[in-house]
Amino acid sequence: MLAPVLAAQAVRVRRSTPRLPGAAGPTCGVVPGESAVLRLAVVGESTVAGVGASGHEEALTGRLAWVLASSGRAVAWQAVGRTGANARVVREELVPLVRPADVAVVVLGVNDTIELHSAARYRRDLLSVIVVLRRRIGRIPVVLAGVPPMESFPSLPVPLRSVLARRAEVLGAAAAELAVLPAVEYVPMSSDLLGPDLFAADGFHPGPAGYRRWAEQLGEVTVRAFLVTDWARRG
Repeated sequence: MLAPVLAAQAVRVRRSTPRLPGAAGPTCGVVPGESAVLRLAVVGESTVAGVGASGHEEALTGRLAWVLASSGRAVAWQAVGRTGANARVVREELVPLVRPADVAVVVLGVNDTIELHSAARYRRDLLSVIVVLRRRIGRIPVVLAGVPPMESFPSLPVPLRSVLARRAEVLGAAAAELAVLPAVEYVPMSSDLLGPDLFAADGFHPGPAGYRRWAEQLGEVTVRAFLVTDWARRG
């Protein structure tokens, strides 16, 4: 019964939401440090492309690189993202662009949610991203960023917001199941990271403050994932 309402709301949101560009400037860089370089690869959808930020230094990848460098280690980062990409697109078209890295962060879920993909398909596609990524650049630790809780997105009207929020929750649970794999971590996004003041002008993507908070949350797990794998490798 809600289908016509949801379809109308989806069309209205698409027409009325400002289309923000991705972050300008280089998609790779180095944060200087005193110890050995940690190579960071971040791959995924529009948040990896830096939509909502003017440059990658204030978007997710750049912020995450600074968090990882806070211990004194130099960080060489790369952002491989595309607006509108779902997990299957990332596996087929973006993972082949990822250069050698020591740790990877995969940021997906919003587009698979919008496209109403099943939990089984999303889990399968996300697993394929991990497998193909490791086949390409080695058995590195992989951190899966959680699917954002879409009930917090200001641009989404009710009931569309409620339907997408439930779908995002289901896909997030499917992604979390992959954390049983060796050297794979899942980091759920808490709703307090999506306060109204943390969004960009479109009410759909994080702004610089949102990216900073998100990077801080991801950074702790990313450092731990790398250190555990590095210790195991040395041992």
